[in-house]
Amino acid sequence: MSGRHRVLITDFVGEPLAPERAVLDGVAEVTALQASGEADLAGQVEAADALMVYHEIAIGAGTIARLGRCRVISRCGVGYDNVDLTAARARGIPVCNVPDYGTGDVADAAIGLAVGLARGAFFLNSRLRSGRGTWTYRQAAPLRRLQGAVFAIVGLGRIGTAAALRARALGMDVVFHDPYKPDGYDKAVGVRRAETLEELLAQAFVLSLHCPLTEETHHLIRAETLEQMPMGSYLVNTARGQVVDTAAIPAAIAGGRLAGVGLDVLEVEPAREEDPLLVAWRDPDHPAHHRLVITPHTAFYSEQSFDDLRRKGAETCRRALLGQPLRNVVNA
Repeated sequence: MSGRHRVLITDFVGEPLAPERAVLDGVAEVTALQASGEADLAGQVEAADALMVYHEIAIGAGTIARLGRCRVISRCGVGYDNVDLTAARARGIPVCNVPDYGTGDVADAAIGLAVGLARGAFFLNSRLRSGRGTWTYRQAAPLRRLQGAVFAIVGLGRIGTAAALRARALGMDVVFHDPYKPDGYDKAVGVRRAETLEELLAQAFVLSLHCPLTEETHHLIRAETLEQMPMGSYLVNTARGQVVDTAAIPAAIAGGRLAGVGLDVLEVEPAREEDPLLVAWRDPDHPAHHRLVITPHTAFYSEQSFDDLRRKGAETCRRALLGQPLRNVVNA
């Protein structure tokens, strides 16, 4: 039996809404708007007591100004750069994320991309499928042993730490750069700290990105920083697309700076057909065709993690509507 409150899911998720309704039964009605853009929310969100927001649309100051009775914005995901935190704070609306729903899944995806690239599996599969070269390991030579190679991490939060532990299990030398991580955390996890990004890049065999998107990290990895990496290194991004200036990747692959790149996130999603990255990726004669792996923002996904995400996002709304203390507030 539904309660008197209204919880609106803005995007990405539609009927059936069994996980959300199970959590909010007796507390609120749940409706999925399935908006394709922020403009679609006008006239629909004004009476919302709580919003559940995914990653396909932005929630800006204009939308927040129309939230006359909203008690919480539940950002169903780890990142929250698509919600105007300042505008929400000014209206007294807490924004909460779900930082732990797919920690292992994203770490697994990052490690899977790294191993598939560094062991030549993606490259050889692509070459042989397209009839290029001979049936031999020599196409991918030289390949370096993973044991002892540097697995470099930018951002040692929950997912970065999970990736670090997995890389350590492979025998890799894990080094991280995260200026916001307190001293001693590296000792507890058993990894090495690089004081500067430059120090990290100079030794990276695999560079794996696990930082949030902020003004500080926007295009953190670009042509200039890629040049600081060793020749024949690898780049994996399962964080946020705009942390990498993807326009620099085709040239870095063609010049041999990057031997392979795995991207689960892009600067614009879905990517535009005219994006130079996609043009190079689809061109059988460009080196990126065989050395670039792109997946459509799927690192978070397993059936179990998706259910966790929906349930935890709804639990945030339930706590807010019942006046209980909130967790994971990102705009306090």
